[in-house]
Amino acid sequence: MGEHINSYITLVTTSAVLNVFLCLYTYFRRSEIPSSKIFILYTAALSVYTFGYAIELASNTLEQIKFWTIVEYIGMPFSASLGLMLMMQYTGKRLSKKTSAALFVIPSITLFMVATNDFHHLFYKKVWLRENSSVPIMDIAIGQWYVVHGAFTFACLLCACLILIGQWRHTKKMYRRQLLTLITSQIIPMVAAFLYLLGLTPGGLDPVPVLMCVTSAMYIWAILSSRLLTIVPIAKDSIFESMREGVIVLDSSNRLVDYNKSLREMLPELDLSMVGQHLNDIWLSLAGETFPVDYGREGLQTDLYWQLNGETVCYQVRTSYVYNKEGQAVGTLIMLIDITEQRFLQEQLKQLAYFDGLTKIYNRTQFLHRGREILSNAQLNLQPATFILFDIDHFKRINDTYGHDVGDQAIIHVVSVCNRYLSQEMLFARYGGEEFVIAVPNASLLDGEQLAEKLRVALLNDPLEIQGARIPLTSSFGVAQYNGGSDSLESLLRDADTALYESKRNGRNTVFAHAVSLG
Repeated sequence: MGEHINSYITLVTTSAVLNVFLCLYTYFRRSEIPSSKIFILYTAALSVYTFGYAIELASNTLEQIKFWTIVEYIGMPFSASLGLMLMMQYTGKRLSKKTSAALFVIPSITLFMVATNDFHHLFYKKVWLRENSSVPIMDIAIGQWYVVHGAFTFACLLCACLILIGQWRHTKKMYRRQLLTLITSQIIPMVAAFLYLLGLTPGGLDPVPVLMCVTSAMYIWAILSSRLLTIVPIAKDSIFESMREGVIVLDSSNRLVDYNKSLREMLPELDLSMVGQHLNDIWLSLAGETFPVDYGREGLQTDLYWQLNGETVCYQVRTSYVYNKEGQAVGTLIMLIDITEQRFLQEQLKQLAYFDGLTKIYNRTQFLHRGREILSNAQLNLQPATFILFDIDHFKRINDTYGHDVGDQAIIHVVSVCNRYLSQEMLFARYGGEEFVIAVPNASLLDGEQLAEKLRVALLNDPLEIQGARIPLTSSFGVAQYNGGSDSLESLLRDADTALYESKRNGRNTVFAHAVSLG
C-alpha cells in the first residue's frame, strides 16, 4: 500500500503542477483570452484542491489530514461553479450578477462546514484513521451537508456537460476538438466522483485529483494545438440570436428558412408556421402587399417603413447572398436595422434647416434656394413667374394690445387661411417676422394680382378668434413679375417690396403691382 500511495501522490502532484501551469499561462496571456478571468480562478481552485489532497495523502496524523482537507475545500467546491460559468461563457451564454453570486453560496457554506465540522458534524459524522493500513488514510461517515455539497457539485458538472453537448451540432468541425476536450473535462470528474461514492475505486481513494492530470494534459494539448480559449467558437445560434439587427434567411427559392429574436420583436406577427413559405406570401399576409424591397439584388441598401405598436418605425434593409463551398448562391440574407431614431433626428434637422418653427412653412433661407430654382426654370423655358410679398397690417399693435402669444396665433392664422388658396406648385414661406412671400411659377403679373386680392379678401373676412374675442386681420401686398431678361431673385423681391411699400402708403389692406420689367 505504501508504494501504491507514493505513486498516487506523484500523480496528484503532477495534476497540481499542470493546473498551476495552466493558471500562470492564462494569467500571462490574459489579454488574448476572452474567458481568462474565470479560467484563471478555475485552474487556481483546482491547483489548491490537488495540492491539498497530495499533502493530505502524505500526512502522518489524523489532525494533519483534517487540516489539509480544509485546504482542499478552499478550492474544490468552488471549481464546480467556476467550471459551469466557464462552459457557459464559452458557448456565448450569459449569467446575471445575482445568478453568478448564487452559484457560490453552497460552495461557501461547504467550506465553512468543513472548517467547523468538529463543532457540528454536519459534513462528516465521523472521521477516523483506516485500520490495517500501512499509511495513514482517513475514512469518513458522510453527514447531511456532504450530500448537499455532492449533489450541487454533480449538478454543476452535469449542466456544464449538457450545455456543451447541446452546442455540438452548431459548432464548426474545426472547433469540435476544443468542444470535445471541454466535454471530456466535465465527464471524467463526474464519473470518477460517482465511482468513488459507490466505493468502487482502488484502495477507496478519491480518483478525481489523479484524473485531473489527464484533463489538465488535455487542456494543455488543446491550447497548444487548437488555441483553446484564445479563439472561442461561440455557437452560431448564440451569435444569430444575440444580433441587434433583425435577420431573415431565405433559400434559393426565396422561402423563409430562419429568422432571429430581433426580427421577432420587429415583426411580432411572424411565427414558426411561416417557415417554408415564400417571403412575398408572408408579407402579403402581414401587410397586405408583397415585400416592398427588391431583395433579389446583392448589396441592396434601402429604407422600409413599418407600423409597430401603433407607431411608424423605419428599418434599413440590406441584402447579401449566401454561398456554398463551390461559390454558388444558395440563399439570401436580409438584414433589417432599426434606424427610426436616426431618421427622426434627420427629419428634425431638416425641419430646422428648411421650415419655420412657428408656422411649419418654408423659412427665408429655403425660399431663396427654391425661388432661384423657379426663376431659373422660368428663364430656361421662357415663361413668366410672379413673386408676392405681404405682411400683417399693424402687427405691432396686436402684440402690444394682446401680447406676443396672440401675435404668434395671428401669424399662424394668416398662414392657415392662405394655405386654403395656394396650390402645391406655389412656394410659400415666412420671409421674416410678420412678413410672407409667395413664388408662383408660370404666372403673369395679372395672375399674381388676382391671387393676392383673393388672399387679401379671405384674411379680411376671417378674423382671428381668441377666447371669444374677434381680432380683425388685414394685410398689404406687393406683386412683381419676371418676364424675361436678366432679373435676379433679389431684384424681383426688391420690386415686390417697393410695391408693398406703395400699398402701405395708400392706406394698407390693398394690393399693388410693380411695373413689368422687360429686361
